[in-house]
Amino acid sequence: MIINTGSRTDIPAFFSDWFLNRIDEGFVCTRNPYNEDIYRYPLDSKIVDCLCFCTKNPKPLLRNLDKLNDFNQFWFVTITPYGKDIERNVPSFKRVIKSFKELSQTLGVNKVSWRYDPIFITEKYDLDFHIDMFEELASPLSDFTNDCTISFIDLYAKVLRNFPDACEVTTEERLIIGDEFSRIAKKYDIQMKTCVEGTLLDQFGFDSSGCMTKQVIEKAIGNNLKIPKGKYRIRDCDCIFGRDIGAYNTCLHGCKYCYANFSTKSVKMNFRLHNPDSPLLIGDVKDGDVVKEVNEPSYIDAQTRLM
Repeated sequence: MIINTGSRTDIPAFFSDWFLNRIDEGFVCTRNPYNEDIYRYPLDSKIVDCLCFCTKNPKPLLRNLDKLNDFNQFWFVTITPYGKDIERNVPSFKRVIKSFKELSQTLGVNKVSWRYDPIFITEKYDLDFHIDMFEELASPLSDFTNDCTISFIDLYAKVLRNFPDACEVTTEERLIIGDEFSRIAKKYDIQMKTCVEGTLLDQFGFDSSGCMTKQVIEKAIGNNLKIPKGKYRIRDCDCIFGRDIGAYNTCLHGCKYCYANFSTKSVKMNFRLHNPDSPLLIGDVKDGDVVKEVNEPSYIDAQTRLM
């Protein structure tokens, strides 16, 4: 089984105490965002092949990383150069880089990857800004990660509502970014990747297969996986996402481009319902709730091991 903590919210940044309580208890519950069904997943290192994190601030969980020593881990850390006008509650990129380095040194370089996304173009954050800042970030990260995944802003309805001045990145702008980022990445020995962005940037040496593929997780855990065909596949890429234990409308970073939050009001309302001792991230399991046990095996291939 693969547990994913980061597609709906940022658990390391805002819910690390809750997550560690779940590790201590040995199970976690999550509510299906579309039909209110509750699923219960075991948090047993003999069954969970990998804990996958995606965060803009690993520091709160980094302080207690030793409590996860029994588990294989893979971390995606998003580090972008935007200001408080865009990412209201995200720590400065210099602070996040410091945490990234510590994470990489503790776990190993194969277990930590860098995300620079989403990319958007405005008068303030223009092409020159992105090119200059990408190198400023790549330089200190070069010895602590093997790759960097970029993506371009998706203009969902909720994104346009919270970020009305956002615009699509044009094909011409994407080509310039691909060319320049590739040039910089080669300088620092970083493999560039895209996910669900097509193959436009492959001509510059990008890997467009996906950001959290089977091969990525195998490299992180040092084992081959035998995952049933189609399992964990939810997008037009090769990524496998595992069982997501997060909840939408709960992230307090306040990013204007966020697709996972409907509004600041909904986030604050949900956060008031958070109980660190509950098996659910938001709210509690109540009398009458039907909790469905999910008993998936380990998918590690015991016959082979990556070297």
